[in-house]
Amino acid sequence: MIKLENLTKSYRTPHGRKILFQNVNANFPEGKNIGILGRNGVGKSTLLRIMGGIDYPDSGKIVTDKRISWPMGLSGGFQGSMTGRENVAFVCGIHGVWREEKRKVMKQVQEFSEIGNYFDAPIKNYSSGMRSRLAFGLSIALDFDVYLVDEVMSVGDAHFRSKCEEIIAEKRKKSNFIIVTHAMPIIRKSCDVGLYIDNGGVKICKSIGKAIALYRADIPNCSEGKRENNEQTLMNKYE
Repeated sequence: MIKLENLTKSYRTPHGRKILFQNVNANFPEGKNIGILGRNGVGKSTLLRIMGGIDYPDSGKIVTDKRISWPMGLSGGFQGSMTGRENVAFVCGIHGVWREEKRKVMKQVQEFSEIGNYFDAPIKNYSSGMRSRLAFGLSIALDFDVYLVDEVMSVGDAHFRSKCEEIIAEKRKKSNFIIVTHAMPIIRKSCDVGLYIDNGGVKICKSIGKAIALYRADIPNCSEGKRENNEQTLMNKYE
């Protein structure tokens, strides 16, 4: 169970306060892989960060009985003067992973990230790609009920992206994923239902096709009437 209860989130900008969500209530479907869609800037990644405990709402809350990951590939939480190995060990401690299981996780992260001897170098010396590889490897090495994925498939070269797809497919056998991406093929392949964000609100769609229809109907510079007609036509296709 994952619920948004009266969730409000805003940011201060040079042009005033930008409200992303205002008193939003939503129940996420149980046991489904969910794709989150919406235009740039509507709060997709912010919602993932709130769900993963990386950010906080102005008011309201996330209610869940699931073990939810942080957004996969997020490297902002690493301590730069510590090595990759030390950072992984620290995160293992936070999540109660010790002894043999900890050694297993350390080995898996080192092998999966493919950063070689840099695993024992300070993270401040890593390239952005190396940090992302390490972060993804750490995210997937720990077990969660729900994994949060934010454009992680753009990490690395074709070989590494293929590895990411394979391990996500394996994890999906026991866990669910909530995915933010603009890549429609990934959304269609990986998600069962959709969540569409627009104008500070959240709409749960019973199929990913309906969410994609809403997303494609939301065209900038399109008149409201035309937008409504486009949206209805596309929505009817998936009824």
